[in-house]
Amino acid sequence: SLCFGGLIAALILWLWPTMLFLHVALSIFFFSCVFIRLLAARQARRLPRVLTYKKSTNDLPVYSILVPLYKEAAVVPQIVSAMSNLYWPKHKLDVKFICEETDLQTQLALNRISLSPYMSVLVVPEIGPKTKPKALNFALQCARGEFVAIYDAEDRPHPLQLKEAYKAFEAGGEQLACVQAPLIIGNFRNGFLPRMFAFEYAALFRGLLPWLSAGNYVLPLGGTSNHFRRTALNRVGGWDAYNVTEDADLGLRLARFGYSIDVIACGTIEDAPENFVDWYKQRTRWFKGWMQTTLVHLREPVKTKQQLGTKRFLISQLYMIGLIASALIHPILIMSLFILLGLTITGGFQVNQVILMGLDVVNICLAYLSFYVLGRKTIEPVEAQGYSYLPSIMFYWLLMSFAAWRAAWQLFRHPFLWEKTPHYPSEQFAAEQGLAGHLDQDEGTRNSVPLPMINGSSAPMTARSRSV
Repeated sequence: SLCFGGLIAALILWLWPTMLFLHVALSIFFFSCVFIRLLAARQARRLPRVLTYKKSTNDLPVYSILVPLYKEAAVVPQIVSAMSNLYWPKHKLDVKFICEETDLQTQLALNRISLSPYMSVLVVPEIGPKTKPKALNFALQCARGEFVAIYDAEDRPHPLQLKEAYKAFEAGGEQLACVQAPLIIGNFRNGFLPRMFAFEYAALFRGLLPWLSAGNYVLPLGGTSNHFRRTALNRVGGWDAYNVTEDADLGLRLARFGYSIDVIACGTIEDAPENFVDWYKQRTRWFKGWMQTTLVHLREPVKTKQQLGTKRFLISQLYMIGLIASALIHPILIMSLFILLGLTITGGFQVNQVILMGLDVVNICLAYLSFYVLGRKTIEPVEAQGYSYLPSIMFYWLLMSFAAWRAAWQLFRHPFLWEKTPHYPSEQFAAEQGLAGHLDQDEGTRNSVPLPMINGSSAPMTARSRSV
């Protein structure tokens, strides 16, 4: 309150110097994300061709797969099918579907399916927060695998994903604690939000995360398709049951313990929310979790810096704080730009106004451009075809700003509230099960479970993989 009062007083007594100072200070955080995106764009590319290898099934370890489910009865048949399609010796698979004690519908949906012997259902007691990380911590105690993978209810992972992840673990040694598979939006044709979601995911999982991994920086993990070395996961204490983006927190915690994180190319298809209500609730949860993660790990900033190293600490904080700050600041910059433009037009030429307006224009234009360049270099032709993403960025970011401000409010009022994102069967799976109308061949191919391919392909879900 003292700082806020001082800021109000400064604005009253020294309006233009204070506004200029605030613009410059806030622009540093805004520009930090721009700078990181531009660095990542230098080496960004589309999904590479994946080379997997054959190994005796006797030499492969047990692989546990944890699938947290809450109110997911509609997609139970799809996730069971997706887990059945994974290429790994079935006698060395340990798939656990995790249900909340009160979620009887999902339990009933699982009971109606004849699960394979390597699949089982775990029921989480109604104790503590009803969150995904709490369910994962409960299931981890029962997991048998040397390696652990996490999938969400709507996921359709590439069948070779476990093999590529295991190959990465073998190459990375004990220091490699986790590998992240790229997430790919399967319903990108179904409206504005899925389109922009697909573009955003391309920039993140095919551009930014590979750059962070190559530099051994801190990776903000995605909430699914994470593969962990079990010993490392146990050492860092599993997931924070109260953090609503447990993935971002765990990525930072692994780095603080001295572990590294890598990325692989075999992706996982999932569907983005198609309506605004589902989208902004999900995005609010993400922003709130990033805020929680930042606050938690900056409680002792000196200790965090010592554990990460100066360079990794600065990059991680510039990215995380910059991501949150830029979302909060974006509408303010837009608003101030129009106000300053109006003042300049009506009040004549004033140097202070022109300086602030120029700073806003540079910040906003560079932010849009860096995001567009990173996404455009990584998006597949089939995803980009027939859609112009650049004009949509400003509107999409304004929507994200709305979610960020809602997250800031919710952080104080309901810090541990987990707003559930509803999931539905993919169009291809629904068609195969007779749940939807006939799909054209291209749409069906785009939303199907990605199969390994011998030749190169422009379809992003295949990761253009081949076995050798």
